[in-house]
Amino acid sequence: MAKALICDDSPVELTKLRGILESAGWHTVTATTGSEAIVKARAEKPALIFLDVIMPDMDGFEACRQLQADAETKPIPVVFVTSKNQKADHLWARMQGAKALIGKPYEAVQILDTLKAFA
Repeated sequence: MAKALICDDSPVELTKLRGILESAGWHTVTATTGSEAIVKARAEKPALIFLDVIMPDMDGFEACRQLQADAETKPIPVVFVTSKNQKADHLWARMQGAKALIGKPYEAVQILDTLKAFA
């Protein structure tokens, strides 16, 4: 069973994403901060990481940079799921090493299409 790491400081968003992924047959691991996501990515070796941008302690952009700088986690595709959905945000996300950015609010099909594209 494929595994995805979901990182968001909102319990509602974690529950929503977990439901979408698990209904598609994925195992999920969750984190609520950028630093926790980095630790769990190293330990769990997920096939894909869904990462919020606006979080306490470390934002998603910094977490993505750290994941990309680590040889163990660099191969794991990172997809931002965030309310930061301007053209500049998409560009900046790619510059940090992310494969894509999905804007909130999103539809389940956007998450499922991302699974097909990057996992």
